[in-house]
Amino acid sequence: MTDYRHSTAAIRALVCDDAVHRDVYLNPELFDLEMERLWPSAWTYVGHDSQVPNSGDFLTVTVARQPLLMLRGADGTVRVLLNRCAHKGAKIVGAGSGNCGKVLRCSYHGWTYALDGALRTVPVKSGYDETRFCESQAARGLTRVAETAAYRGFVFCRMSRTGPKFEEYFGDSLTSIDNLADRSPVGRLEVSGPPLRYMHNSNWKMFVENLNDTMHPMVAHESSAGTARALWQEQPADAPKPMVIEQFLPFVSNYDFFDKMGVKIYEHGHSYTGVNFSIHSSYSAIPDYAAQMEAAYGAERARAILGESRHNTVYYPSLTVKGAIQTIRVVRPIAADKTLIESFTLRLVGAPTALLERSATYNLIINSPTSVVGHDDLYCYRAIQEGLAANGNEWVSLARNYSDREKERGVLGTHNGTSEVSMRGQFRAWVAAMTAEGER
Repeated sequence: MTDYRHSTAAIRALVCDDAVHRDVYLNPELFDLEMERLWPSAWTYVGHDSQVPNSGDFLTVTVARQPLLMLRGADGTVRVLLNRCAHKGAKIVGAGSGNCGKVLRCSYHGWTYALDGALRTVPVKSGYDETRFCESQAARGLTRVAETAAYRGFVFCRMSRTGPKFEEYFGDSLTSIDNLADRSPVGRLEVSGPPLRYMHNSNWKMFVENLNDTMHPMVAHESSAGTARALWQEQPADAPKPMVIEQFLPFVSNYDFFDKMGVKIYEHGHSYTGVNFSIHSSYSAIPDYAAQMEAAYGAERARAILGESRHNTVYYPSLTVKGAIQTIRVVRPIAADKTLIESFTLRLVGAPTALLERSATYNLIINSPTSVVGHDDLYCYRAIQEGLAANGNEWVSLARNYSDREKERGVLGTHNGTSEVSMRGQFRAWVAAMTAEGER
């Protein structure tokens, strides 16, 4: 068995220009290394500041196997701390979300902390007299993650102390978040309700790759969206479509449609499909919304905002954004063959409630455990995970539209929509993070 932990050469050998070895999806040691190297060095999504609107509000998540606490302090600042008591290491907060009041209190020995993580009280503190306690890490209180950044309400962290700064890591890809937030007449978003969660029995990278894979919809979704199309095909062309039909039908558009959508590739594995248009481009107009946007931004700027209809933006490795329909999905890797996906509906503050209804409906029929379209993908992910156990061909082809020009110039820029270039870009970021030297 290959020793990946002690051989960066062995890791590099897993990724070719136009193919990857099956071990990147199957090997538990590589998954462990991803949790130690790739995920801590990346800027990963923690949560949205609307989930902690008041002092003492908190949200708990796990990133790279580290329990984290996103907490709004008494000063209004949102911080990300390790969810670990500085004493014996118990989780300082056990619930997924809530409000802790004015202090955090450990349920084991009763140590308390201020909302900025500073140690506040220690029961019978005299027991530490004439010890080295004041010099210890325990006396410093809760540990903050190495780096945090908030952008348009989206809170990210980087666990490692080394690596690119936030702006360098995301660059111009942040325009997808800008477009999402700008769709609100007041430029603000709110998370609407708890996430839809369901487990995928497959490697996390399969889900992330699939988001910019436009060769699968008309095949994988033939039984779901294809059925909706068959049910609707007898209707007159000008017949008003019910919301679910309007959202289902574009999934079985033809190859030419998806190819002309286009895909744009950024550094560090980020990308988005829908450069020219997307499956969200032809939704029915919402009364009064365009007028609200024009009043807020002016006619020209409002048209530019609403004219963007990006399909899926991948913020590698943890977050995916659908700005035109106001939903996001968060990737929570569990094991080499197990991934939790959380899907959130966002509310455009100040916009008509019909927009929230449309977003919530989309999330339910596409991304929920009871969805129709989403389970097509779920089946395919599991089929890939199980099928890769077959010997004889240990490589996964990513050669669609690969060329010598790409080999010379790289993957960055705009490409045809059915290219596998986004996956090639992700694996270039993957191998770079997995073989980087220095403090992790």
